[in-house]
Amino acid sequence: MIFGNIQNLKEYFFLEDGVFECFRYAKENDLSKYEKGSHEIDGKRLFVNIVEYETVEAEKRFWEAHKDYLDIHLMLDGAEQIDLNFIQNMDVKDYVPEEDFLPMEGGKNGSVVLGKGDFLICYPSDAHRTAVAVDGSEKIKKAIFKLQI
Repeated sequence: MIFGNIQNLKEYFFLEDGVFECFRYAKENDLSKYEKGSHEIDGKRLFVNIVEYETVEAEKRFWEAHKDYLDIHLMLDGAEQIDLNFIQNMDVKDYVPEEDFLPMEGGKNGSVVLGKGDFLICYPSDAHRTAVAVDGSEKIKKAIFKLQI
């Protein structure tokens, strides 16, 4: 997992070209004006999901990871805590290939708080629990780029 802010992209020169493609897309398009839902960029290889929801207590959320896609969370508005761990530390459930969804249970190893412009890149070994409230429930808007690997 990699946590950063889109204003500091020069520090992440080592990232995959596809990740920079996502950041370029975000800079060239006003994602805050996008409607909720999935927006194709390059077929199944690259798309962005725009989500809006209320953050809640961690106990009301679920753990997940993905095998076929990188998740690149980019906060557009609000603040959200994302709890993190590695899948080898979790109780992994049955993978759902048609949704690229690997559910699991366990505790957190750490957390990050995404504010406007912050991003979190989750790789296949990165378990994450999203939509966790920071200082009480809050409505957020976020872009989640899905980059096929």
